Amino acid sequence: MIRTAATGLALTALVTGLAGVGFGRAAVGPAIGFGLLATLVQMGAGRALAAARGGSSADLLKGYGIGMGLRALSLVVLLVALVAGRDWLEPLPTALGFLGVLIPLLFLEVRRAR
Repeated sequence: MIRTAATGLALTALVTGLAGVGFGRAAVGPAIGFGLLATLVQMGAGRALAAARGGSSADLLKGYGIGMGLRALSLVVLLVALVAGRDWLEPLPTALGFLGVLIPLLFLEVRRAR
């Protein structure tokens, strides 16, 4: 769990730096916010899956489903924020901040699960 948090924070810093350089200062806030959201979502999904390990296959599927549900819910939050904050939220840096953190963390979770 600490590894996921540290990796998520490092990815958030990297993506925020890239967004700041590529899109200007206005992109830094959304990139940080949604990068941290992606880190928290991935930590919650990892915790749900870790709690199900060692149990029956039904427990494992339940943990996997909870993790996927959290990720899907976070995508809905991203879309609602982009539509509601159309005037002050830049879509590309916001999505970059979220997906640029969530997708690498998802791949790392798969590698750690082996």
